[in-house]
Amino acid sequence: MRLLVVEDDANLNTQIVEALKEAGYAVDQARDGEEGHFLGDTEPYDAVILDIGLPKMDGLSVLEQWRRDGRKMPVLLLTARDRWSDKVAGIDAGADDYVAKPFHMEEVLARVRALVRRSAGHASNEIECGPVRLDARSGRVTVSGHLVKLTSHEYRLLSYMMLHQGRVVSRTELVEHLYDQDFDRDSNTIEVFIGRLRKKLGVDIIQTIRGLGYTVGLTGDAG
Repeated sequence: MRLLVVEDDANLNTQIVEALKEAGYAVDQARDGEEGHFLGDTEPYDAVILDIGLPKMDGLSVLEQWRRDGRKMPVLLLTARDRWSDKVAGIDAGADDYVAKPFHMEEVLARVRALVRRSAGHASNEIECGPVRLDARSGRVTVSGHLVKLTSHEYRLLSYMMLHQGRVVSRTELVEHLYDQDFDRDSNTIEVFIGRLRKKLGVDIIQTIRGLGYTVGLTGDAG
């Protein structure tokens, strides 16, 4: 999952980015509204954490412009304001959720998980495909109850595909959603990780759709 953090406070921005990376996300960051708007307008993020009080272009203006332009990624607003009217303005501008400063980082992580999960049509943190179970809250993957140890990149890939199981996902889409801007996006990277995942899982839930990409689902269900 690839996220964008738009926060002008350098220390807080870094803290949020580091916490998200530790949780297994690929993260880009911006420190003013204009840069944040540009990134959100040109890159395919799975969710955005957006501060309201930004220099150059305030967070609500950024959000309103994204929604006018048809950008549908989930947005979590950060605000230091306690007035209920500001929260209502954020929701009306197109925010999916908000959290007031100061906040506990675990709350932000939980809200991000919920936004990503709901946007993909899942109600629970636990996603299953046959004997494979992925728990987004703990970051654990099990096969028939047995823990499977994955690297952060392998986990990120499996998580994205399981969230979108039943749909063919192209290699380009995977690259765009799994890696931040600074990652060396070698053409063989996805194929390598797919191969590793198949070997570690030991069950046939990842199918290659020739010329199109990959899909997650049981072989019998995929036809």
